[in-house]
Amino acid sequence: MRRFRRNTPDCPTYDPIDAIQFRMEQQGLTRKDLEPIIGTRARVAEVMARKRNLSIDMIRRLHEQLGISAEVLIRPTRASEAA
Repeated sequence: MRRFRRNTPDCPTYDPIDAIQFRMEQQGLTRKDLEPIIGTRARVAEVMARKRNLSIDMIRRLHEQLGISAEVLIRPTRASEAA
């Protein structure tokens, strides 16, 4: 079944930033709430605008504190796929 899902074009691939935004909506979080997890306000803005990739430490904290799958968080963002 896994092989089928990977090879099926209809199966969506989740972008890490989309996953973060989805969790923020679910929990009623703002970008300010991400600062202890990601870093400064400027760093949060860069990550959310897909101008900066998530670091390993950011991925760990997002996984531990927001419960977002590490598997999703390590995927490339849409912007870095196009580069």
